[in-house]
Amino acid sequence: MLPKLNDNDPQALEEVRRCLVLQYFGDELRTAQAWIKEFKTMLEKVMHVVGARSVLLSKELRSFVDDPLRHLMKKIFIYTHDLAKGKYSIEEYERTALAALRTSLRTNLRTLYENWVLLALVRGLARYPVKIFYPEHGALLLERSGRQRSGIIPPNFVLHVVSRGLLSFYLEAPRPVGWGDTHDLAKAWKLYVALRPDIMVYSGFVENIVSVKDDPPIKTPDVIIEVKELEDWYVRVREVRGPFARAMSAEEWRNRWIRGLWAGLADVLGVETPEKAYEQVRSRRGLRLSEPQIIQLYMRVYRPKMLFLVSKKPVRQAIRAELESQGIIVVDGVGFDWKRLATVSEHIASIAGYTGIQGVPVLVPIDVLAFIEELAVELGLGLEEVVAAALRFAAGHKDAVRATARLYGMGEYHTRHRGNRTEI
Repeated sequence: MLPKLNDNDPQALEEVRRCLVLQYFGDELRTAQAWIKEFKTMLEKVMHVVGARSVLLSKELRSFVDDPLRHLMKKIFIYTHDLAKGKYSIEEYERTALAALRTSLRTNLRTLYENWVLLALVRGLARYPVKIFYPEHGALLLERSGRQRSGIIPPNFVLHVVSRGLLSFYLEAPRPVGWGDTHDLAKAWKLYVALRPDIMVYSGFVENIVSVKDDPPIKTPDVIIEVKELEDWYVRVREVRGPFARAMSAEEWRNRWIRGLWAGLADVLGVETPEKAYEQVRSRRGLRLSEPQIIQLYMRVYRPKMLFLVSKKPVRQAIRAELESQGIIVVDGVGFDWKRLATVSEHIASIAGYTGIQGVPVLVPIDVLAFIEELAVELGLGLEEVVAAALRFAAGHKDAVRATARLYGMGEYHTRHRGNRTEI
């Protein structure tokens, strides 16, 4: 039984919050600590692999990763003060606070595992030399807060897979963009109702996936990865909102994007036409789809080259067969073993390309750059022209280049010039 609380006694209120979290979620907190340890280990490894200078997590996930107990205690700060003020009975407080704690814990564990899967896929690319290409400041961005304000949807990060090309990664990306007037809002509205897969990957450097004229209103992803961390994810249902949640006007039915979305839903529901799907949804006064149905809807609507379902736990054979019959590749029982995602990383590497860029920056020692600049002035050529000519010449004399690289890439020269380089 709780002691009589005083709103002016912060230590007592904090102890109430701490006891409530530990009493009801002690086991889940231990699980969270184990997951956080796996995440931090993977993050450290991947930052080294891609040469990232820093990492940026969402404010919510950063707080949870730093201290999950303290994070959960923050979630019931106001409720506990309201209890002390007499606004809640003990029963009301317990019901409200536990609901908030449960939601926060589930959401953060899901986000944590989704981010771990993304990092594990990047780690699987380490068999090739792979470096971060975008953003230019070299940070690994695992959040999207405010990144759509300019009216575009940029990637979280872009990797350069040496000898293969670039890969643009988007995490929880299709979402509303900034708009300035009614005309802008009309263009952006489709993104308010866009379906949102967990991870999308594009070949090359794709700096903006907004494409309002297309169906759906984003560029078609090459790969989609949907992540499930719960053991019973396939028995759960979700309320799908957006254009399914309200009546349709004649103008909307004529809109290619909206009709395409309903056509995809018709396939998933097993009815003949978008109109019949609409009638079925209206008769139910809403739309609740199972998680397997939602994944199939992603496949129908976005039409990626490959769609992977990554499940932390094993998936029932019947569910696997249902998804695989629709062309969805199931990778289950992953746990925190990144090697189980190696084949997915291989598939992702296979789509890498150089579309969207004119060239790739290369770091060279300062003294070499000075020589190239002098040569460019002497020949009356641009810096890029001299570098391109030198590289083409080197391509025809690989043995000499290999010997020179071994000579100047080791020993005193390498030690003396490390860090004293510039980008061209």
